[in-house]
Amino acid sequence: MSVHQPFISAKDVKTREFTFRAITLGIVLGLVFGIGNAYLGLKVGTTVSASIPAAVLSMAILRTFFKKVSILENNMVQTIASVGEGLAAGVIFTVPALFLLGDRPSPSRIFLLAALGGILGVLFMIPMRRYIIVQEHGKLPFPEGTACAEILKSGESSRGKAMMAFLGIIVGSLHKLCSSAFYFFKEAPSWIIAPFQKTQFSMDCTPALLGVGFIVGPRISALLFAGGALGWWVLIPLIRMFGTGDITIYPGTSPISQMSSDDIWSDYVRYIGAGTIAVGGILSLIKIAPLIGKTLKVGFDELFQGFSFTKQPLRTDRDISLRWLILGSVAIILTLWLFPGLPMNFLTILLLILLGFFFVAVTSLTVGIVGSTSNPVSGMTITTLLITCLIFVLLGWTERIYLIAALTMSVVANVAIALAGTTSQDLKTGYLLGATPRLQQIGEIIGVILPALAIGGTLYLLDKAYGFGSAQMPAPQGTMMALIAKGVIGGDIPTTLVIVGAVLGLVLELLKLPILPFAIGLYLPLSLSTGMMVGGLVSAFVKKREKNSSSTDRGVLAASGFVAGDACTGVIIALFTVGGIVPASANGWLPDWASLAIYGLLAIALGWFALKPPARLMGKK
Repeated sequence: MSVHQPFISAKDVKTREFTFRAITLGIVLGLVFGIGNAYLGLKVGTTVSASIPAAVLSMAILRTFFKKVSILENNMVQTIASVGEGLAAGVIFTVPALFLLGDRPSPSRIFLLAALGGILGVLFMIPMRRYIIVQEHGKLPFPEGTACAEILKSGESSRGKAMMAFLGIIVGSLHKLCSSAFYFFKEAPSWIIAPFQKTQFSMDCTPALLGVGFIVGPRISALLFAGGALGWWVLIPLIRMFGTGDITIYPGTSPISQMSSDDIWSDYVRYIGAGTIAVGGILSLIKIAPLIGKTLKVGFDELFQGFSFTKQPLRTDRDISLRWLILGSVAIILTLWLFPGLPMNFLTILLLILLGFFFVAVTSLTVGIVGSTSNPVSGMTITTLLITCLIFVLLGWTERIYLIAALTMSVVANVAIALAGTTSQDLKTGYLLGATPRLQQIGEIIGVILPALAIGGTLYLLDKAYGFGSAQMPAPQGTMMALIAKGVIGGDIPTTLVIVGAVLGLVLELLKLPILPFAIGLYLPLSLSTGMMVGGLVSAFVKKREKNSSSTDRGVLAASGFVAGDACTGVIIALFTVGGIVPASANGWLPDWASLAIYGLLAIALGWFALKPPARLMGKK
């Protein structure tokens, strides 16, 4: 086997990498992508990788204001910036569950849990790097990490590509202002289909959803849409048709005949979706069990034996010392155990360490196989929560304090899992480019702090403006975590509905279809999956018209801009909503069909600019 030769030689110690300008820009972009992905995840149930847009923006910004910017500096920027996206994913999948159960952690506590979980994820990834990144090089594709490395290598064209991202941010922001601040048109039009058991058709016509659909591609978008179609156009009409009379059927609180489609989805269909998601997450783990075993063995060997270097390792092979890993982990454990007000006993901490280390290995592998966007982080967190809750029940710990302890532990575990996935992609990019792993790891720890400080206030702001669990801010994973934890520990989970979802997941597995995207579509409001489907169709059209990847790359950058502009503007509008300047909702000035027409024009523009960008935009004459 040939020895890997990075883009920058391992013997090169003069190339700038860990500079003040790279760290500062990375922290700023990390904050932007962290807030944007927090809004997006609470609304849609998924986040998008920040590495590629951050790399492109870094090349454009640093070259505009500085001379002699190195490729390793740009890599450091995207490494730090991607931390915001990973941390947002970890927090918004779990913390809303505490809000929904009436235990609202303060922003300072959210900061503590997020920061400690993020640092733990980076530290736990250290002993994994040598096997997953180095030994398995050429076997694990790491799609986003490899793509990011290629974009950084072809940095000469960064200015034109960055313009696509900037244009997307402007368009996404303007659309959000028109729909959610000035209410020129409705953001999510819907129509009741009276002859079809009063079910509904709806579409969330936002640039963020269009962008997410384009990024995840036609196959994943179609599976999300199929899950939504099954829930809203099959299950809900059947439940309504057979649920006649005035009998209240658990877990509903009123007769089905008096329920709207949204009520039926909330009280019945979501539990089916939860069962399907749980099966999807468990089967994903089973499929990669052999690789998990190898990874854990290498990780524990290096953790307890240390590295046996006979001489000073090359720059590209230097990690944070394992002594710091052990000391840092012990400090985090003691803080979580002894910090006043945290409801975590010794068993909870022990479960956090064991399950956290295990799933850090798992997520590092799954990210290497399927990429960050398709990584089933929520499935791993559900499994962690289920194991913890079942152990508590077996011990007879069914009081409310143990319910809160299980969810609090899941917050830290989920942030660690999400950050490990982000870290592994970044380390792969660095491995291909010839970066110093130790500096990347230090950069990611630094990058945790500011998004962790901002995320608590963002959650409080969005909850006050829209309310978690509402149609505007469904917080799908958070509501599911609350349902599962309360149901298992309280013993009142609707078992039949969850089992139906589990059987549905097994059927999908027999059909060799990806379970998790379908299950998430089943669990989400219909308007979100239909909105993403449009983006998937645009992606399919672009790929069919032009076989090379340049058009798709331009589309991904513009779509990332849509997501960032829409989401960050949404957070600003939420601030004005809480301040009473902007109403939380209002009827649009234009009719509902106008929202669809504008969304259609936006989709056409995305496809057109991806295929035939104006010469001026790309820096050509």
